[in-house]
Amino acid sequence: MILSDRDIKKNLITGKIKISPPPDLTLQLGSCSVDLRLGKTFRIFEHSKQPYIDPFNTKYSADVTKLVNVIDTEPFILHPGDFVLATTIEHFELSDDLVARLEGRSSLGRLGIVVHSTASIFEPGWQGRVVMELGNLGRMPVALYPGMRVCALTFEELSSPADVPYHKKKGAKYVNQKMPDASKISADKK
Repeated sequence: MILSDRDIKKNLITGKIKISPPPDLTLQLGSCSVDLRLGKTFRIFEHSKQPYIDPFNTKYSADVTKLVNVIDTEPFILHPGDFVLATTIEHFELSDDLVARLEGRSSLGRLGIVVHSTASIFEPGWQGRVVMELGNLGRMPVALYPGMRVCALTFEELSSPADVPYHKKKGAKYVNQKMPDASKISADKK
């Protein structure tokens, strides 16, 4: 069952959902979601440097991507067909009996911007920032500004607390992420 605005507020008070910095609920709380804001750091793909991406190359991040930081008032221009990783300003944590889902905002979707390609679920026990997989499906570049509401989280309650929440999983590759980390799929090849 998806949590309502009333239940989201209760879970923020009890600490089952922690968001830092605390959201402005008058602006960021929807009837069943919390909007999150775009951070200043982006990981772009330097597609002209390599002929392809080898997911099991442990130097993947250094070879294919680079971090770009923008200042608060400066937009990041997302061109048609581009794909970048970006974080939210907010860091959040979930209790062991809640799951969160990342959703796009309709206002950006109507401009061609998608916020995830596959990574939409945050497991119980999640701790970290949201890393979005931003893409521009439109035909025109779109300016994205740090601090703008860019995505939303919805929350669902599990039937019982997870035995092994995400932050306790042996292979939790992205726990407490702060930056738009590159893929860590090479850790799967063992």
